[in-house]
Amino acid sequence: MKKHRASAVWNGSVKEGSGKISTASKVFDGQPYSFKTRFGEGSGTNPDELIAAAHASCFAMAFSLICGENGFTPERVDTTAEVSMNPDKLQIERSHLTLKAAVPDLDQAKFQEIANAAKENCPISKLLNCEISLEASLA
Repeated sequence: MKKHRASAVWNGSVKEGSGKISTASKVFDGQPYSFKTRFGEGSGTNPDELIAAAHASCFAMAFSLICGENGFTPERVDTTAEVSMNPDKLQIERSHLTLKAAVPDLDQAKFQEIANAAKENCPISKLLNCEISLEASLA
């Protein structure tokens, strides 16, 4: 089993305090996060943004994998994930994926089939307990 590690330190109350996020790879090394970055305007990242980044990158890799399993090699896979947090319920309710891909010799029907399979089988999609929608276009 492959394990990955990240850590967070928080100081103070939820609204006035702040924290720092770090990853073992040091890509995030003491990056700031706070209530303002999550629910308002502030400098730094937040857990929801990191989930969106994880979902977009995981989906792109899953799409490429499933393309390969079907005999296609993508030239470019451009994915955006938009995570919607309901602050009243403190619940992530939705992740909307937008895919624009250039895949030689792939017809529209097979493209949609592969995109939907990637949405369902990406490990982050499987992890999320929310609605996941997909808008996919073939370049």
